[in-house]
Amino acid sequence: MNKLNYGVVSYNINCNFTNYGSALQSWALTQTICKLGYHAKLVDYCPDILADKDPLNPFENMWDKDEESRRMCELTMPAIRINYEKFERFYTEAFDRTKKKYTSADFNNIIADEEINGFVCGSDTIFCPDEFGIDDGYYANYDCMRGRAVAYAASFGDPHFSEEDYPILNARLQNFKAFGLREKLMIPYVKEHTNVPVQKVVDPTLLLTSDDYDKIAEDRIIPEKYLLLYARRYNPAMTEYAEKLAEKNGWKIIDISLRATNAERGHQMFYEAGVEEFLSLVKYAEYVVTNSFHGMIFGVHYRRPFVIFSREQCDTKIEEILQLFGLPDRMLVTGDEDFRSEINYDDVHKNISEAREASKAFLKSELELLKG
Repeated sequence: MNKLNYGVVSYNINCNFTNYGSALQSWALTQTICKLGYHAKLVDYCPDILADKDPLNPFENMWDKDEESRRMCELTMPAIRINYEKFERFYTEAFDRTKKKYTSADFNNIIADEEINGFVCGSDTIFCPDEFGIDDGYYANYDCMRGRAVAYAASFGDPHFSEEDYPILNARLQNFKAFGLREKLMIPYVKEHTNVPVQKVVDPTLLLTSDDYDKIAEDRIIPEKYLLLYARRYNPAMTEYAEKLAEKNGWKIIDISLRATNAERGHQMFYEAGVEEFLSLVKYAEYVVTNSFHGMIFGVHYRRPFVIFSREQCDTKIEEILQLFGLPDRMLVTGDEDFRSEINYDDVHKNISEAREASKAFLKSELELLKG
């Protein structure tokens, strides 16, 4: 291979639940790296903290542990199995993926095994101590990664570092040659504790346009007019909002959630949707109601009317991206809030285009740093 080959390290392959955003942010990042003249290989990496997680036994790792949530998960298991197979196929066919799964036991073999020249760690909450601790793969702390890594759109989430964590964090930050961070919260801290370029950048899914996603999106699946309800966590207020809006407009509801009994309320459940089907469902929806950060982003890509509901530990990133879009009033809590009903998508996409170009320029400079 003549092009420099960069390994993208994120947690998507070993997610415990359907996560379209996680899959698509990695796809977008690898696609963009290739457009910039390099080659990108998706690293099939499993952090130790995820080693015992079984995506076909997801209840053990759900946020909600009540019996009703368990029952919803059990009722959804046939769709979960189909969805898992579709995601595995997407990761296999849509990427140049490493030949094997790497763990802490053998990660240092990856450069020889895969002919990798450097690493891009990101995107998403790989720096979040509440989710992953301070993981060696995400913080470029394996011997083969130190000094050969940059971060792109890595997120700390809303972090809770202990006093004992900070010395470890400060040491791990020295492993990187540059930091592109998705949210602004930790930028001052990282700048203070490193001597490398640090910049706020957009999520990788915004590095591409809808034309890029159309290359992998399915054709229209649902012939009737419909509202897409995409719930990353059950929210009765969001469900009620979607039902009232759909009834008012005569739309059916396509529902991607674990709330299987919503079928009894007239929803068409679609948890089995693969990545390509998800893109289609967003593209052709009359309206998108979601509490997913990436669900909202793809609604914006496809210029769909949308609202996004508040979700625990996600509000910071949602608020920041809504500021970028110029749509700060579209995050709801109860569903009774007022907001501008019309979206001027020409203005929104102008804002995105400017941020995209700045972020691509920073990513290009990061990749240049890895050459040296």
